[in-house]
Amino acid sequence: MKRLDILSTALAALLLTACGSRSYTAADFDREVYTPAYATGFDIRGRHDDAATLVTVRDPWQGARSQVQRLLVLRNGAEPPAGFDGQVVAAPVSRVVCLSSSHIALFDALGEVRRIKGVSGIDYIANPYIREHRPGGEVRDIGYDTALDFETLAALQPQLAFIYSVAGENGVLTGKLRELNIPYIYIGDYLEPSPLGKAEWLMVAAEVCDCPDRGREVFGGIAERYNALAQRIGQHVAETGHRPKALLNTPYRDTWFMPPARNYMVRLIRDAGGDTHTVSDEGNASLPVDMEQAYLLAAGADVWLNVGSCRSLDELKAANPRFAGIPAVRSGQVFNNDRRRTPAGGSDFWESGATHPDLILRDLAAIFHPDLAADTLVYYRQLR
Repeated sequence: MKRLDILSTALAALLLTACGSRSYTAADFDREVYTPAYATGFDIRGRHDDAATLVTVRDPWQGARSQVQRLLVLRNGAEPPAGFDGQVVAAPVSRVVCLSSSHIALFDALGEVRRIKGVSGIDYIANPYIREHRPGGEVRDIGYDTALDFETLAALQPQLAFIYSVAGENGVLTGKLRELNIPYIYIGDYLEPSPLGKAEWLMVAAEVCDCPDRGREVFGGIAERYNALAQRIGQHVAETGHRPKALLNTPYRDTWFMPPARNYMVRLIRDAGGDTHTVSDEGNASLPVDMEQAYLLAAGADVWLNVGSCRSLDELKAANPRFAGIPAVRSGQVFNNDRRRTPAGGSDFWESGATHPDLILRDLAAIFHPDLAADTLVYYRQLR
């Protein structure tokens, strides 16, 4: 029996050595590990064994075309194949840094937030664990954008960095991470037009934490609750014919930006039994609308959502006297997504809300159809 064990160990080592000596090809990972049902930006594939999985991220920033990023996740002492040109990490990771608040929510949804050791812009983070473990230095602020503190980042010795970019690869950041030998992966959750697609990125966090079954359980519950409520709302709208019009956002420097049709908020509003104006059927970026056209749209809106930093109807009217004449303002049907915010102004809507679209959908259903959903709001509040 002992001789058999020795031979088995030797054979395993030989196989690992052989795998490590040949060039990497994507064809090596021909086993489907996780193919998203809603997200479009990633998938996870495996080899014939469980020693490694490959996370592939596609087009992870606005305007990306055919851009591919790969993260090889190793287990049980496996080695990466020779010539592999992507990032490599050993699972489970125990030290992670997150450059977006929505990344924190991915780990938190899994019950794995304790693995996060560094965040970007900690004053704007709403997560209770992060805030409670800031004073003792268990979680550190690494800065943000062009003011990242690479000295602190290096001192944290993270095993993986969750990063993002808006308009192209951040070569300065990725170059420095490579110099510091810190593996990284781009997370394109913010680009997903589907609310459930955005939440489904928690499966990437589950993969590097080595808890994929937990990830499936958590995400499965979120999707089940979301779809059940959306179906109930759809039936209600079909029976009543009532689909309120929603106005979104406020002008920025005399320019009012409206969302495209394939947009996260648009999908939430429509699934919640409402509707809103969109500017394009293509792309994922909001576009400016002429101010006069915007006021015409405002005149036909039943509800006004997401009014930026305005905390009251008086503040909203003070921002622009013309707002006082908008019907939704006159009727008091203005709701902001800032019910849960940090003292510095960080919004939990864009943090934990990213992995809890079922709760946001419930909020919107209560706003659009008060007779259908509970009126206790989680992320929204009505301006007074």
